[in-house]
Amino acid sequence: MKFKMIPLIAVIACSQGLLAQPTFSEDIAPIIYNQCTVCHRSGEIGPMSFTSYEEVKDWASTIKYVTSIRYMPPWKADPEYSNFLGENYLTDEQIELIKQWADAGAPQGDISNEPPLPDFPSGSLLGEPDLVLEMEEAWLHKGNNQDEYRYFVIPTGLTEDKVVKAIELRPGNPKIVHHCLFFEDTTGEAAANDAATPEYGFNGFGSFTSDQAAVLTAKQYQGYVPGQKPRFYQDGVGQILTAGSDLVLQMHYAPWSVDELDKSTINIFFADENEEVERYVESHIMVPLGSTLINGPFFIPANQTRTFHGVWDVPSDLSLVGIAPHMHLLGTDWTVYLESPDGTITNLISIPEWDFNWQGYYNFTRYIKAEQGSKIHALASYDNTSENPNNPNNPPQWTSWGEGTEDEMYYLPILYISYAEGDEDIIFDDVSTSVQQIELSQYAKLLPNPAQNQTRLEFELKRGQTATVNIYDINSKLIRTVRNNEFFPKGKNIVNLAISNLEKGIYSVSVITKDNIMSQQLVKN
Repeated sequence: MKFKMIPLIAVIACSQGLLAQPTFSEDIAPIIYNQCTVCHRSGEIGPMSFTSYEEVKDWASTIKYVTSIRYMPPWKADPEYSNFLGENYLTDEQIELIKQWADAGAPQGDISNEPPLPDFPSGSLLGEPDLVLEMEEAWLHKGNNQDEYRYFVIPTGLTEDKVVKAIELRPGNPKIVHHCLFFEDTTGEAAANDAATPEYGFNGFGSFTSDQAAVLTAKQYQGYVPGQKPRFYQDGVGQILTAGSDLVLQMHYAPWSVDELDKSTINIFFADENEEVERYVESHIMVPLGSTLINGPFFIPANQTRTFHGVWDVPSDLSLVGIAPHMHLLGTDWTVYLESPDGTITNLISIPEWDFNWQGYYNFTRYIKAEQGSKIHALASYDNTSENPNNPNNPPQWTSWGEGTEDEMYYLPILYISYAEGDEDIIFDDVSTSVQQIELSQYAKLLPNPAQNQTRLEFELKRGQTATVNIYDINSKLIRTVRNNEFFPKGKNIVNLAISNLEKGIYSVSVITKDNIMSQQLVKN
């Protein structure tokens, strides 16, 4: 009799397990609030708001579909190949949870178990900017279903050089702003080009000056792409914005069926006067010119697929900061890796399924040392056949480099700083990816501590919210504000502190949020 009871018990247990369907409050809200709501809320780029069960439930089937094909969240880099700050993708388990929930009719569950909505700021995700620039006029993007690349020149009004820590675009019309690049112009040529046209700004892609190759050497800052939080450069690192310079915006407006106006603003954050900035970010842009391609020239015949292999010979010891692959509609994938002089391979980025609609700047989770004599290999593939559903030409046409979306690009900015001993040991992974459903305890700690030149502040938040990071001396006098009301996600976050300019002694580092104040004593050797 006991022998026969065992399978019966197993059947009952199995049936109970099948009935334990996921619910919004317990299973889905943590995913939506942590990985979707940053864009899907009022005033942001998401076309619908996901800030409550009532808002989410009617979209359950759509959410199931776009997550199952990994169209959403829009993270294109392969996390199995390399990792970056702010990774925002779903695990297989999370996708399956969403599927089961949607198939079960999107049940709400026990509302008392629903996690709190992140406390998003109403404007900037980075806090209070030091300089706010605005387009002088609203630009009318015509509803002709055509892409538009347009330069806008905005005087900075600076009377002295400033160290830029971050730039944040706030799109005036997020429906049409596809992406934006930022350049510095100290020559006045961009402003002259603007003045030569009767309307505001001027059309262009490759360069904002008469020299089409000048864009490759122009100072470029990290740009805007939808769905990605802009990043502060690490402590002690920045870029110069020169006194009297113009900030040049290269705006890409997406094809649209009706006329739309845009008047965007730009928030600029400068280094605190007490931050000692010792190194400056530069960029090398790999394009299919000169000797970059080992299998050029860059053209793609109709009805063919091609893979182009570019190589950059690293000229001196560098620490790589980030990377930003770019191509157009024929593009299918990128693979970029670093080959050291001894033959060691370091993965940089793989984008196995390129999507022109979701481009990004990818910041590494730590500095990657590239020794002098290393080679950066960049392989980009293109499909110019009728099998490519994104092909803008039917039938396919011979295609080469060009500024239009129907043309193609091989464009790879690589951000770096000069190498300093110990860079390999500096970690700045904010570990904001795929927050697991576990009980979080808010805490802050410093590693190492005591420290001499660098220390790492780790802190954990029970919900996404703004936080201020301050350093105080032993008498509680404010020495420096490292972050001022910046939005940080739920889970563990990391902020690196450069402390070489502090006197030896005891300090206090505090993380201040609406919910809590977390402080840690720091011993500076």
